[in-house]
Amino acid sequence: MRLPALRHWLIAAALATTPLLAPTTAFAEAPQVKTQAPGFYRMMVGNFEVTALYDGYLDLDAKLLRNASQRDIQRLLTKHFTTGPAIQTAVNAYLINTGSKLVLIDTGTAKAFGPSLGFVADNLKAAGYDPAQVDVVLLTHLHGDHVNGLISADGRAAFPNASVHAAKADADFWLPAAALDAADEASKPFFQMAQAAIAPYKSSGRFSTFEDGAKLIAGIKAVALPGHTPGHSGFMIESEGKRMLVWGDIIHNAASQFENPEIAIEFDVDRKQAVATRQKVLNLAVKEKLMVAGMHLPFPGIGHIRREGKGRFEWVPVEYSPIR
Repeated sequence: MRLPALRHWLIAAALATTPLLAPTTAFAEAPQVKTQAPGFYRMMVGNFEVTALYDGYLDLDAKLLRNASQRDIQRLLTKHFTTGPAIQTAVNAYLINTGSKLVLIDTGTAKAFGPSLGFVADNLKAAGYDPAQVDVVLLTHLHGDHVNGLISADGRAAFPNASVHAAKADADFWLPAAALDAADEASKPFFQMAQAAIAPYKSSGRFSTFEDGAKLIAGIKAVALPGHTPGHSGFMIESEGKRMLVWGDIIHNAASQFENPEIAIEFDVDRKQAVATRQKVLNLAVKEKLMVAGMHLPFPGIGHIRREGKGRFEWVPVEYSPIR
């Protein structure tokens, strides 16, 4: 018998005597882990290291979105594979290491809004830093989901070595005792949270305010973006000719507000001004091909804006990549 024929015969014989379902070594079933990777994403803006920190998510009722019919809002949500009535909204913060200063923009919610939130400090540690290392905290505004992380459960400063800075217009609106006294019952918790979060820094002389355009740290400048709150601000980060605008709450719901920037949210203090500011910033981001970062954009909340027609825009998120 020739060798090729012999080889084929041997293979056929082996298959004929081998069970189709041969017994295999049994292994114990692997338990499901059911935990996510740590919530941080890191990239470079020039020589600055920017780390997005995930605080968690909040389920908002789609009925909180205003200036459009619920039918139109649901159409936009469905287009993005999102269904109401609850819409998941991320809460993000951003840590900037300039090489000489460690700057945190916003601090998240702590545990004031439920168990799905309050992870900024945990993710900051997972990213390789400690709260005691933070030199400066910049606040886009004084809503609780941005300032509650300033304090621990017992009311102490969560960032013991940091100075804290907010826009004067926001501080003047939220922090006076008279403002709390004058607020209606539904609004009082917003004032109480802001005042409690700022208190330990104010008492130790580590809280101050800024005006539009203030150069807060070398390479970081305040940008007034009013409407959502009176002193709502963004921060322009610039290094080696690269720029990123951390824009706070310009967008609360990416599925609807990019395509229809006139959609506002119930929490806007001045709805008309918030819409005008959003339209202005979106146009600027398109014109200047500006990278932006947002506190309620899907994590890590960093990307670019593309125009999709008159008055319509599209969110283009950053791609996951190695540090370079």
